[in-house]
Amino acid sequence: MRKDIQPPKVEGVAMAVVREADEVGDEAWYVYLINQNEATLENVLVSSRGYGELEGESRKTSEMRHFLGKLEPRSWARIERIVEDVFPLSNQYWLSFYIGRELHDKKYIFLAGSIDEGNFTNLPLMDKRGVMIE
Repeated sequence: MRKDIQPPKVEGVAMAVVREADEVGDEAWYVYLINQNEATLENVLVSSRGYGELEGESRKTSEMRHFLGKLEPRSWARIERIVEDVFPLSNQYWLSFYIGRELHDKKYIFLAGSIDEGNFTNLPLMDKRGVMIE
């Protein structure tokens, strides 16, 4: 029975980590959700957590949940600030949303050490550079 259920494929939606100035002008890192589709994402929920090994010890961060409501077509939204202390961990963002009456979900994982300026790319729609996963 379970094998007969075909969840819809998530396309045109990305997670990105960007370094930019915060409210007081200091450099900070932020996680964004980018909707490149022509459809509105509704009831958007993002769950984030970090996990992995640091200095031979298993570590994990607290799980955070963010409810965005709607994300309009061809737009983006800031999810959370992320601190450099967790960059040596894998950082997972589990996204779920509706398009119409159809539920979509996808897991995005920034692998340990991947949030680095060496991995920056031009981000669609945002006119910024950062690390992106589609």
